[in-house]
Amino acid sequence: MNIITKIKEILVSTVVVASAVSCMPKLALDKVSPELPETFQYTATADTASVANLEWRQFFNDPILQGLIEKGIKNNYDLQIALKQVASSQERLKQAKYMQYPEVGFGVTGQITRPSDNSLNGQSINLFLGKSYVEDYNAAFNLSWEADIWGKIKNQQEVSKMQYLQTYEATKAIQTQVVAAIAQGYYNLLMLDKQLEIAKSNLELSKNTLNITEKIWQSGDATSLGVQQSKAQKEYTELLITQLEQNIKIQENALSILVGENPAKISRTIEMSDTSLPQNFSAGLPAAMVSRRPDVRQQELVLLESNALIGIAQANMYPSLKITANGGVNSFRFDNWFQIPASLFGSALGGITQPVFQKRQLKTNLNVAKIQREKNVLAFRQSVLNAVGEVSDALVSNESLKVQEQKASEQVNTLKSGIQSAEKLYKSGLVNYLEVITAQGNSLQAELNLASIKRQRLSSIVDLYRALGGGWK
Repeated sequence: MNIITKIKEILVSTVVVASAVSCMPKLALDKVSPELPETFQYTATADTASVANLEWRQFFNDPILQGLIEKGIKNNYDLQIALKQVASSQERLKQAKYMQYPEVGFGVTGQITRPSDNSLNGQSINLFLGKSYVEDYNAAFNLSWEADIWGKIKNQQEVSKMQYLQTYEATKAIQTQVVAAIAQGYYNLLMLDKQLEIAKSNLELSKNTLNITEKIWQSGDATSLGVQQSKAQKEYTELLITQLEQNIKIQENALSILVGENPAKISRTIEMSDTSLPQNFSAGLPAAMVSRRPDVRQQELVLLESNALIGIAQANMYPSLKITANGGVNSFRFDNWFQIPASLFGSALGGITQPVFQKRQLKTNLNVAKIQREKNVLAFRQSVLNAVGEVSDALVSNESLKVQEQKASEQVNTLKSGIQSAEKLYKSGLVNYLEVITAQGNSLQAELNLASIKRQRLSSIVDLYRALGGGWK
């Protein structure tokens, strides 16, 4: 019987024994389903369509904003770092596909040993070889392979896959945040532009009031206090303009950094009143939102990874089947090292190892993996709950801000009419300077507030789009 037949017998007998012990039961894990309402709160109908299904280019139709978002997706450093993490995980995933294959190595060694002449080895070498040293030359392939009896390797591959998908979902989550942040910053910039326009318009009114007050004071029909109050109102508006100009520059810098560029001026050709976002939109169903939200999906993948880690921890407690083999050429003389077939050698070993006492380490690892899974179940449920809450908050904010915008607009119209009336009455001497200044101040604050509410409403629509899982397509 030759050596090849013997190796085959060893491998077959080892596999048979491994198959006999592989019938031990595996741990069953319950499927986790999120607790979801049938519809979102503050929605009238359960429409399966959702505004989040729109690509960001369809949702944001302002060309300048589209350009900023495109730059952000391409250049934002947080997003680029996330993409590098995806690339790293992808390499690990590729490597994991080769786990079920044997490891093969090749080594070449040369050794010379010179024992003592007074030793038994030294005297034996001199007797049989006629020299005081012995040579040994070896060139061999080494093979090692572990059978995946309990699914340990399969679960390790599953862990690599889940980790890769987590980085992919994390990248999508960052993109939704970047898209939303750029849109929020852009709308905030338009609001500041509008407030600056309002402040400059109000400054002209303050100058006119101050001019009239000074003329009345010079004619002796008013006190110097009226001049001082009018001047203070003008100076307040000038201070507000300076603050708004500062905030505009800071917002431009923030937007530039978001899109991965050095701080610079952001060009814009429209006013906030010209912006348009979907107004009559559907939030869709909570179940669809869960599958669309990258952060929720990422947490679900963490849970699936923990299932695979439990499988690995359990498999480590069972016997492992490992087969090793090596073969090549060996000689104690260099000149006949590669003499075939005389220098050929080979060996094979198949063995089953069962852990017996590991200081409770294996059981501890399994219990810790189970506890970690329970934590991940809770984290997954919490992420779903948070997502539903964010959508509900955005819905109620949008509806409330729609009403607030209407009321604020009516207030602005009323106060503007009040300014005109106050100025006419002031010129006629029927009211004092204080009433004119108060009317101008109230009108200024109302217009600034209206611009802020309009920006908040735009922001609430963007928040809803992001909360529903939009922005990564």
